[in-house]
Amino acid sequence: MKTALIFPGQGSQYVGMGRDFYDKYQTSREIFLKLDHLLNRDISGLIFSGDKDELSQTQNSQPAIMATSIAILNTLISEDLISNNSFQAVAGHSLGEYSALVANKSLTFEESAALLEVRSKAMQECMPLGTGGMIAIIGSKNNNIKNLIENPSIKGRVYIANDNADGQIVLSGEIDAINYIVNNSKELEIKRAIKLSVSAPFHCELMRNASEIMGTELKKYKFRKFNVPLFSNVTSNKCNAEEISRLLELQVISKVRWREIIENMINDGFESFIEIGPGNVLTNLVRRISKNVNTYSISTISDIEKFKNL
Repeated sequence: MKTALIFPGQGSQYVGMGRDFYDKYQTSREIFLKLDHLLNRDISGLIFSGDKDELSQTQNSQPAIMATSIAILNTLISEDLISNNSFQAVAGHSLGEYSALVANKSLTFEESAALLEVRSKAMQECMPLGTGGMIAIIGSKNNNIKNLIENPSIKGRVYIANDNADGQIVLSGEIDAINYIVNNSKELEIKRAIKLSVSAPFHCELMRNASEIMGTELKKYKFRKFNVPLFSNVTSNKCNAEEISRLLELQVISKVRWREIIENMINDGFESFIEIGPGNVLTNLVRRISKNVNTYSISTISDIEKFKNL
């Protein structure tokens, strides 16, 4: 049975994530302590017991989510629950690609944290705090979404940022446009409109400057050969170590093609998906895309106990 490891992106963060792993497993504790050292600040304190809004700020949530995912992954490896032979592909949602690259031995944890520090700062500084945002549109067809973003009553730029699953599209844009959609969802014939806990409008043209900054930074890194294929956010297809630098640059302004990634994996024979990191957003999306695959979410120690019994 072909298995893929998948890693969550921004919006999955919550205060207290990973604390149970930190308390119980030395392998996880080392990751959080290393993150504090690399970023030269007490980000683990923010992760475990800080302010929710502060944790949601891009410069905090991106390295925090990646570190939590890798802390859990390292424990799964140390407990012999996952090995290099346990999975045949990886994918990550947005910043989750950086977690996937660590799992794939193409980047070290230290390299991933350093890149995310640059990425998160560049993305946050593209627009002043509070001037951009993102919104999940639930239950609308793609044609309706296209009409929505072209609606002349929406004042401000808005773009499709994530194609997550049928009936779940995420938009990015200027905050006035985002707020208008939230406040007028009924008139716009939207079943549900959920404002996301992010501090900038990711994966759209508003992030152009951040993409250019990342392009310069990524040239400083040598990506090692992948152990297994990685399915790219930008193309939804398999990519290799020679392509990934350019794809990570484009990822900042490109739509995340998550639905297509999962569909392509299934078409390639993948039957099991293991989400590693805070929450279970990706697990729910995979189930929404296909009822005929096995899904596992490992976010807490209790999830590990369930996983052991499978």
